[in-house]
Amino acid sequence: MTQLNATDAYIAGLPKAELHLHIEGSLEPEQMFEFAQRNKMITPFDSVEAVRAAYDFSNLQDFLDIYYAGANVLQTEQDFHDMALAYFRRAAADNVRHAEIFFDPQTHTDRGLPFSVAADGLLAGMKSAEAELGVTSKLILCFLRHLDEDAAFDTLKASEPWLDRIVGVGLDSSEVGHPPSKFERVFARAGDMGLKRVAHAGEEGPPAYVHEALDLLHIDRMDHGNRSMEDEALIERLADSQMTLTVCPLSNLKLCVVRDLKDHPVPEMLRRGLHVTLNSDDPAYFGGYVNQNYSQLAQAVGLTRDQVTQMARNSFEGSFLTEAEKAARIAEVEAYAAAT
Repeated sequence: MTQLNATDAYIAGLPKAELHLHIEGSLEPEQMFEFAQRNKMITPFDSVEAVRAAYDFSNLQDFLDIYYAGANVLQTEQDFHDMALAYFRRAAADNVRHAEIFFDPQTHTDRGLPFSVAADGLLAGMKSAEAELGVTSKLILCFLRHLDEDAAFDTLKASEPWLDRIVGVGLDSSEVGHPPSKFERVFARAGDMGLKRVAHAGEEGPPAYVHEALDLLHIDRMDHGNRSMEDEALIERLADSQMTLTVCPLSNLKLCVVRDLKDHPVPEMLRRGLHVTLNSDDPAYFGGYVNQNYSQLAQAVGLTRDQVTQMARNSFEGSFLTEAEKAARIAEVEAYAAAT
């Protein structure tokens, strides 16, 4: 067995959590085509192959255009249930034991669906996944940052009947030109309501956006954060605070955040003591679920087994599980590492 194969085998069996997953971004071409047919929708695509060809893009905005088009085929609670369960089956095959998934309610309410269709469908899919696969999960409501603050407040208001089943709020969509400060008040309101707070920052946006997410949104976890590495004081701050970063290597490659995986900042992040996790982001569009992110990055930059294990440990430490649940999951990581 080659060293790479040994690394892949180790990654395959390693218990892990996924903390950065847009559930609408797990909609595979086959499922997109299936849902369009069963909902009797007319789409530009006449085959699965045509859908897959449309998933070829080179920047964030091109991706978002096809992402939102794909979301249009989601029409019923059953669609959301089936999409979620399909993701969890793939995640379970990668030995993901816990996932904290994003959804974009505005993507669906803005096209006329009630908030309940997405929320109830996803929650049912999450319940099915725990019963069928033993994978636990939590749901995070994301605001679309290209829309205005009032729209975010309206969405937060609409979510109130579900807040006992939604763990937190996030911030996603087009980053450049939409700084975290735009949503300072709605994030403060979410915090007052007892919700956890996360935000995409420093993917395409500058280090200043990372500072704003920390100082103005008071986030509990940072999504991406790559460009933090351009700011020495920020690196030290993130290391000192042990703020969890949910890094997405294959997404970064596909969206040209990095030109080559060999250039990815994860090794330097780890060397500087940052609390890094690896995640798949929008796996149907970006070419791989969580184990492929671990394996391809490991091959590109030469991750050690200890580094791989540390990031799996970090994924549970950075989750919104209870301290007791975290300890139990981390013990599984430690036991696997010791026995393998």
